[in-house]
Amino acid sequence: MSNELIAITGGSGFVGSHVVDALLRAEYAVRVIDPKPPMQPDVEWADVDMLDQDSVTDALKNAHAVFHLAAMADVNDIVADPAESVALNTLGVARVLEAGRRADAGRVIVSSTVWVYAATHGDVVDETTPFDLETDRHLYVSEKIAAEMFCRDYATLFGRPYTVLRYGIPFGPRMRSDLVVAAFLLRAMRGEPLRIDGDGSQERRFVYVEDLAAAHVLALKPAAKNRTYNLESEEAISIRRLAETVRDLVGDVEVTFGPTRPGDYRARIVQSDRARDELGWVPEHTFAEGLRKTLEWYREQHADS
Repeated sequence: MSNELIAITGGSGFVGSHVVDALLRAEYAVRVIDPKPPMQPDVEWADVDMLDQDSVTDALKNAHAVFHLAAMADVNDIVADPAESVALNTLGVARVLEAGRRADAGRVIVSSTVWVYAATHGDVVDETTPFDLETDRHLYVSEKIAAEMFCRDYATLFGRPYTVLRYGIPFGPRMRSDLVVAAFLLRAMRGEPLRIDGDGSQERRFVYVEDLAAAHVLALKPAAKNRTYNLESEEAISIRRLAETVRDLVGDVEVTFGPTRPGDYRARIVQSDRARDELGWVPEHTFAEGLRKTLEWYREQHADS
């Protein structure tokens, strides 16, 4: 494709490391901006405090485009330290947008989430669905909405181009062990019961992480300038079905039920037609295929330990 330099904050994390893989496959040069070293040996690494404006600005110099994935994403961590989460998830985006402006870097592509639709009405939503500030929601939702608004504001005030990618719920190799798919796989591998919050009827549209990473490369297309995209699977998977599928793949473990988690995301039908029409993004993995590949990865990790 090219040797253009792409900077990526959070490039050592779960989704970020897969985005780095996808960028390298597309023959981009990559600079990972993250306190943790990158998983790939053939990239630049900048160990930068995301709230230090000068350091972030230096890290974005000569970047053709910037992916901003660094964030506090665990809702339990956000409840435990809400002020710190606002600093990272909201002020951190402003720091990157300002750094991009000062460094004269290329387009800033910000990771958001379909959780923002918790601030909307209706069961079917897309990128044009308006937010309602009177809704009851998680702080994480407000942080991401604010971050998206900052992107638009920098375009309005300074002519700075942006793209917003609203992730579905990613899963796959390297995910945090507390994410539901990982937690269920690991518990099942240990023969432990699979505990479900609520009755298990709540549905999620999980996106295999390699498919999500592929969307980032497509988002570098000129058509994505100043656009927002949902990156959601078409498969609705209930948590009960997830548990039962894991049980069938791994072994006969017990499935138990507990109270509903406060502030949990009420799933909506999130339409991703815009990403398909404008970027040509279509997830290649079914949920079952992604789950099998993830299980294989965990078994390899377990064998190496």
